[in-house]
Amino acid sequence: MSIAVENFVKAVYNNNTNDGNDTKPGSIAKKLGISSAAATDMAKKLALKDLLHYQKYQKLELTEKGEKMALSVIRKHRLWEAFLFKMFDMSMHEIHREAELLEHQTSEFLTQKISNYLGNPKFDPHGDPIPNANGEITTKDTSIALSKTKEGQSYIISRLLSNDKEFFDFCAENGLKYGNTIKVSKQLSSNKMTQVIVNNNTILLNQDFTNIIYVNNIN
Repeated sequence: MSIAVENFVKAVYNNNTNDGNDTKPGSIAKKLGISSAAATDMAKKLALKDLLHYQKYQKLELTEKGEKMALSVIRKHRLWEAFLFKMFDMSMHEIHREAELLEHQTSEFLTQKISNYLGNPKFDPHGDPIPNANGEITTKDTSIALSKTKEGQSYIISRLLSNDKEFFDFCAENGLKYGNTIKVSKQLSSNKMTQVIVNNNTILLNQDFTNIIYVNNIN
């Protein structure tokens, strides 16, 4: 399949699994940086290939075949991110950018070699789950958005749901990294901001950030 097809089914899968996103052609177009007309045209073509279900004005739904393709691409992407992060200590934005290119050129054979070399990780450096060789995500996601946490409690950062360089630069500079402990000192509901303490530093985050930083309770 072409890169455009793989990116399209991946976008549908990711939008379907992320809170607040829908899978209508217009939303997928925005995610991929293409026109709504182009997204609708692609959806119609992929429906003929049995990769998704298309109905006018309705959300797109992947077929079993389409979901299998999406998870295969996602597996390659996240394994490359884990490999590049471990081997070259690249930034979060850099590993995402390079994995976007490498995911489409990687055989299943090499994918499994990378996984074996890394010890078959279940999560990538962003905290996103890595599908196994059968295209299954076996980890249970119990994380919540930082915006929904409680004052006075401490959490572990579990996911950073962004591809934005400035976001990752800010996170790196302030210790907002996957696996780090974060304490919520205040939830300012009136202006939708959250005050947190990380590495003894107090940071005030707006909802644009707290909706894409996910955390787990400390057991």
